[in-house]
Amino acid sequence: MMKILSKRITTIFVIPFLLLFHAASLAGPDVQTIELGTATKGGGFELFGKTLALVVNSTASPVKLEPISTKGSKQNLKYLAQGNIVLGLVEGNAARQALEGIGRDKLELKVLSVMYPNPGMFVVRADSSYKSIEDLKGQPIAFGTKASGLRILVNDVLDGLGLDPARDFQQIILNKAAEGPKLVLEKKAEALWGAGIGWPGFVKVANSTVGARFIPPTETEINMILKKHAHLKRMTVPAGTYQGQDKAIQSIGLWSLILISPSVSEDTAYHLAKAIHQSEAMMAQKLKQGVYTTARNTVENVDANLLHPGVMKYYQEQKLIKK
Repeated sequence: MMKILSKRITTIFVIPFLLLFHAASLAGPDVQTIELGTATKGGGFELFGKTLALVVNSTASPVKLEPISTKGSKQNLKYLAQGNIVLGLVEGNAARQALEGIGRDKLELKVLSVMYPNPGMFVVRADSSYKSIEDLKGQPIAFGTKASGLRILVNDVLDGLGLDPARDFQQIILNKAAEGPKLVLEKKAEALWGAGIGWPGFVKVANSTVGARFIPPTETEINMILKKHAHLKRMTVPAGTYQGQDKAIQSIGLWSLILISPSVSEDTAYHLAKAIHQSEAMMAQKLKQGVYTTARNTVENVDANLLHPGVMKYYQEQKLIKK
């Protein structure tokens, strides 16, 4: 009996070790692994980061990604500034503030790629009576985690309407993004604010037995918001993005970005840009919002001066940007 047990223990420990050794030997000695700051579990950034790492690591690129959980955009910016990470996912409004030095110190960061557009809106249970942002006033609303860039977006959206999350709603700040849909489904919050295409919080509510109703700003409200916050862009959530959503939803937001430290070598950034470009079809297949993570969208939505020199070099070789 002891001999059999000994063999089992040997198998349990030796086989995984051999598999790791085999994987390492396939990767080769010159492979560089970079940590990618994502966000809290259950959120869109964590899902995106894991998927991006999966597709990039499946290529022959000498640069691999290791996604790590963080508290979100604000912490990713802090870590980037401190040099704790050199690559991080950052919501568009938080990225804009950091790159332009709006209300904070300007950070000398560069862009590796766009992620996806972030049209913001509220989600409520389909069996609720709420139909507009006005209806939600005074109600308990989940506004995201403390370090989430989505809270910057909602602050701008509501400010454009003369509203404030803390003053006009019973504001709930989450510890983890995954708590939001649960609070709505358990009727502990009447709505959840979120943004993005295929955002996990929206998916969770929409796929529930009660279903979801989405509340974006109306056309009149969008015009009011853009008049005060012109940096925001009109965006569309395509029909069928979420279960039960049979019509396109018009809203506003900004593109979220993959920011990279300028300390990263040109060669490393070049290989990352190449791997992402070569993986576009797989990214779109693995993740609904991954269809937007393309070199073409990066070129069209990011000022060329903000691109990392290594990314610029690759795009020029691909004739996506003129030399």
